[in-house]
Amino acid sequence: MALTDLKPWTFFWSLLVFLFLHTVAGMSGWAGCLDGQDVFATIKENSRSGDVVAELVADTVTEGVQWSVVGKDADWFFLDDRNIRLNTSADKILDRETVGPVLTAELSCRVEDIFQSAYRIMVEILNENDNLPVFTEKTAQSLILSELIPVNTVVFTVQATDADNDNIIYSVDQSSPDAEFFKVSPPNSGEVILSKPLDYETKTLLNVTIFASEINTAEHHNTSINISITILDGDDQYPQFLPCTLLFQDENNRICTSPVYTVNVTEEEEDIVLDFSPGPIFAVDGDRALSSPISYAILSGDDDGRFRMERETGEMRLAHGVRDRLITPVLRLQVMAYQDNDPRKYSVATVLVRILAVNQFYPEFDMAEYHGFVIAGKTQSSLVNTYGSKVLMLHVQDRDFNQVSPVPFTNVVHVVLKCLRL
Repeated sequence: MALTDLKPWTFFWSLLVFLFLHTVAGMSGWAGCLDGQDVFATIKENSRSGDVVAELVADTVTEGVQWSVVGKDADWFFLDDRNIRLNTSADKILDRETVGPVLTAELSCRVEDIFQSAYRIMVEILNENDNLPVFTEKTAQSLILSELIPVNTVVFTVQATDADNDNIIYSVDQSSPDAEFFKVSPPNSGEVILSKPLDYETKTLLNVTIFASEINTAEHHNTSINISITILDGDDQYPQFLPCTLLFQDENNRICTSPVYTVNVTEEEEDIVLDFSPGPIFAVDGDRALSSPISYAILSGDDDGRFRMERETGEMRLAHGVRDRLITPVLRLQVMAYQDNDPRKYSVATVLVRILAVNQFYPEFDMAEYHGFVIAGKTQSSLVNTYGSKVLMLHVQDRDFNQVSPVPFTNVVHVVLKCLRL
């Protein structure tokens, strides 16, 4: 018979009895739920699955009472008797940098599936030094620098981060190929400073390795980045006359002297292009990568206006000849080669023009035939004699010089004797 089939007063008393009996039966479960407490605990990141997070005071195995972990981060925990244990796996690692510094959940208590109470669970994840510094994407691995950048200038900046929030300092790997060119100052700034002049003519590519290291940890984890620097040619070299005679060279400098350009001309010869040796007169920009246009000019030595020089090519022409070589045997000039875009950058070379006499006559022997003899058994270098124990001499006259030039006959005889032996 159901309670609703009873008379009203009988139903009322029966309902009271039913509620009383039911409440009495659940009192022990309700009391068990009251035994719970808020959980505040700590655990190291990377802890293993099953590690104890906290031990509960409440008896979690009381009949009719169900304890469970619910809420935001409940899947990181499971109950084992009175212990809250860590729930991780190979694919689910307790990483503070990924999960965050605190896990929150609730410890819920139910009696016969009726919610009775809930307690907070707050677990702080303790940091471990399990991350290396990492250079940011802003740190370029290849750079272009002008060789004209002054020493002690900040040429680039590196930046690294550490997921464990460790303090980082930077340094140049002294074993890297071009470490001598750079330094980091101050060490925690990441600012890389040029410590040695750049020179495109000596080195066009530099490589340096920068370290980022933890400073406030026992492990001192570090990482490195290799940076390649391309050097651009700057306008810091003067024109060079060719051929260049090397005077001095080391790893930072190459110094050469200008040639002396020489040419022979005959007196009274004029309106001719001079063919120098070495030649032609020619200069190049010392900054080979820039190759600035070069112009030429006579700097000194042409007071009489005898010469003309092409500005663009350096070709030199003798406009007015020398009338008397005895008065002017040599003409000495200074020519310059300068950059069109910066005439302050120039070089000077010497030009020598030797004046030769006009050759109007052939040399003439004073006799049509000469006679002499040698003693048998003598060496092939023996002198040719004439009668009277005199050395045979050849006399040659050149009317261009108005004097007689005696010429020893030794070499001629030497040749003749070799021919006779043949």
